[in-house]
Amino acid sequence: LWNERFVAAAQALFGRPIIVPNIVYANVILPGQELGVHTDVPEFRGVNRKNVPEWFLVVMHHSGLFDRFRMPIATGVSWYHEAAGGDFFYYPDGPEGPEARIPARYDTAILLDTDSVFHGVDIVGAPDADPAAMQPGALLIHDGGDAWHVEQDGQVLQRLRWSDIRLSISWKAYCFAD
Repeated sequence: LWNERFVAAAQALFGRPIIVPNIVYANVILPGQELGVHTDVPEFRGVNRKNVPEWFLVVMHHSGLFDRFRMPIATGVSWYHEAAGGDFFYYPDGPEGPEARIPARYDTAILLDTDSVFHGVDIVGAPDADPAAMQPGALLIHDGGDAWHVEQDGQVLQRLRWSDIRLSISWKAYCFAD
């Protein structure tokens, strides 16, 4: 949670000295899955996903009308193994600007304002990979060594190797001026 390099990068990104890490979570994406272009859900003083719909917060942010009430949130995304496909792509100069990419590779990371910068994840695995037909409640189970499987209601839907799975760790922190 208190990654010194992420804290320093967040200070530089927003020009704010006080960084308060809030959450660390894992994103697991399997072969054939992708994450389309989007921005994350922002927060504002007194207004967040606990008291208004997420779409409303996104509209508030992209309208630019509530910038002085926005809580700047820095997001760090990091990778700790090689994955087939699943590049992180983003548009640092806005949705009309050129795309930038970071492959999901060992010991790489990026820190950015994901509430403002449009971003996504390319298809994991081969471009024509079909995702497993799973429903909520499906389990990703480690079988030992390099072997994994996806299980739904006791039925094996997919067998995987560690290199088939795209795992990223995301870090989010609030950034304060004082």
